[in-house]
Amino acid sequence: MKVPLFDLTRQYENLKKDVLKKLDAVFTSGNVVMGSNVKSLEKEISNYLGSKYAISVANGSDALRLSVKALDIKNGDYVITTPYTFFATVSAIVLNDAKPIFVDIEEKYYNIDLDQVEDVLNNHPEKEKIKAIIPVHLFGKSVDLERLEKIKKKYNIKIIEDAAQSIGSVWHYSNGEKKLTGTVGNFGIYSFFPTKNLGGYGDGGMVVTNDEYLADRIRRLRVHGSSKKYFHEEVGYNSRLDEVQAAILRIKLKKLDEYIDKRIKKAKNYEELFQSHELDKHIDFPAYFNNRTHVYHQYVITLKDPKYRDKLKSYLNEYGIGTSIYYPLGLHLQKCFADLGYKEGDFPVTEKASKSSLALPMFPELTKKEQEYVVKVIKQFFKK
Repeated sequence: MKVPLFDLTRQYENLKKDVLKKLDAVFTSGNVVMGSNVKSLEKEISNYLGSKYAISVANGSDALRLSVKALDIKNGDYVITTPYTFFATVSAIVLNDAKPIFVDIEEKYYNIDLDQVEDVLNNHPEKEKIKAIIPVHLFGKSVDLERLEKIKKKYNIKIIEDAAQSIGSVWHYSNGEKKLTGTVGNFGIYSFFPTKNLGGYGDGGMVVTNDEYLADRIRRLRVHGSSKKYFHEEVGYNSRLDEVQAAILRIKLKKLDEYIDKRIKKAKNYEELFQSHELDKHIDFPAYFNNRTHVYHQYVITLKDPKYRDKLKSYLNEYGIGTSIYYPLGLHLQKCFADLGYKEGDFPVTEKASKSSLALPMFPELTKKEQEYVVKVIKQFFKK
């Protein structure tokens, strides 16, 4: 048996009729860039999230980069973020000539440690130059939104939520209120890369905000800094979502909650299988709490003994099981960021996670039989 890490073809089979109908309508219209589907998707995403404005862009990386620029973050400024994330989170800072300040992640949960964030805000020698925080809702689980809002107000600091992996993830506030990731910061950004919970058949991204000025700024920046064609108020980018991706995403958005529910059920099934085979003595499952919804963009286990991680990955590959490592090297140790002066040992939780975590197959169409096979092979590995 072969079990892929992710399989778009199964999803497409279920959507094929609707997708082909939509694509035919797009091509027949002759309008393939920034047309009616893009406008409708922006409105539908805005309604889904409860944000006033949603502005589509070419990809999640651009969503981050444009958001940093729209906040006028520039040379000499600092932005706090995590070293345990996809590269684009940090490149968005550097490409705007600012400097990242890394903060380690929480044990087990792997999101940015807000205690350490506050410590930096209070004690950094150049704390007045810290202009923003980019928390990452990693693997599909929310950072503490309630506390994040309090930090935003207390320190009068800008927040760009990197919700690229967590669309649909909910935080339950102590007063009973519910908010989705990406909706409490000055900006929330999303990626529609094909493997995301809401993914297109190419690249795509979205920026959401409740601030009219910031929304207009993103709209300008995505079309070369222009509000009116051929008249430019600033230097921007070419970062537009095309009609094809927008049309496909509109179909999938209607099924997003269904997809999330299926992922949650798959995760629960994994956990029950691991426990029934007593594998919890070798691995930790993804951590979750009752006050937040984990939407399982990735299902990431942690090996209690890191020396087995790479061996298990190779073993699973031999048996046709797809896996991935998110992320094998913390960004503070990447060659391109050597000038920041970080060294091994600076962020021990990140470094431990990089050596011990492993993503297993996870997608809505994954079958129980496939999950049973994955767990059976893992058990086989530890028996050896």
